[in-house]
Amino acid sequence: MAKRVLVVDDEPDIRDILKIVLEADGFEVEEASNGKEALTKIQHRPPDLIITDYVMPDMDGEELCRQIKNDILVRHIPVIMLTGKKEDITDKIKGIDAGADDYLVKTIEEKELIARVRMVLRRSEMDLDANPLTKLPGNVSILNEIESRIKKNQEFAVCYLDLDKFKSYNDKYGFEKGDRVIQETARIIIQTIEEVGTKEDFVGHVGGDDFVIVTVPERAEKISQTVIKKFDTIIPKFYYSEDKKKGFIIAKDRQGQEMQVPLLSISIAVVTNKKTPFKHVAEVSQRGAEIKEYLKNLPGSNYAIDRRT
Repeated sequence: MAKRVLVVDDEPDIRDILKIVLEADGFEVEEASNGKEALTKIQHRPPDLIITDYVMPDMDGEELCRQIKNDILVRHIPVIMLTGKKEDITDKIKGIDAGADDYLVKTIEEKELIARVRMVLRRSEMDLDANPLTKLPGNVSILNEIESRIKKNQEFAVCYLDLDKFKSYNDKYGFEKGDRVIQETARIIIQTIEEVGTKEDFVGHVGGDDFVIVTVPERAEKISQTVIKKFDTIIPKFYYSEDKKKGFIIAKDRQGQEMQVPLLSISIAVVTNKKTPFKHVAEVSQRGAEIKEYLKNLPGSNYAIDRRT
């Protein structure tokens, strides 16, 4: 699949030149004429790389780069800054301080442009474990994190988060909107950890609509409550007004029969080693699966903490 590049520049001629050069080398190119338009496109469909001019009206390249790098879900996207002056060291310093991954002059040769673009993309793809949709750590990192805490004899709590009725939502609203729900869920989790978690907390994305938080036992309940509150407030915005008003959508079961499916909710199963000393990650995940099965039979968003010894 071709890599997608978002070119941001208020000069149509510059955008045209970059588009021609990049498409000739197999890249898919999208355009934006200013920083605000670029942010909208990035949130809607994140590209693999952003090439932005430094000087633009409304929002310049420095501010655009800063906002990208401050957003947990898109900060992984590499940004190449463009300047019209080779000797303008001030703009270069400001761009790098804002988080730009590379800096190019608009008069750059075509071959060097492509080489630099490919180099920046290679660097950004080195973390192969990251989930491709949210860029959060994936399965390998999750297992390593839990195993590390077991080996260090640290007290921990693992929160297994799972969306309820997500398949029905995907079937009706389509995969693109489904992906946006997944991204918003990731954002909710990250915001929650920043607000009520600790600096040592870990967030991972197993895949699909499954997430994991590793925290300390004392914070697990507050984290679960906060995630649920945020989720139940924000997620209804991803429904059409008539579905939101009814409180359900019409979907088909496995036999093809139509049924009423409640709006999306979230289940959080919390496993802690405070009373049970685990020796292996599999023991933790097994406990989590048992609690999630129980939660799935309850209406709405819920959490449960395993207090068994």
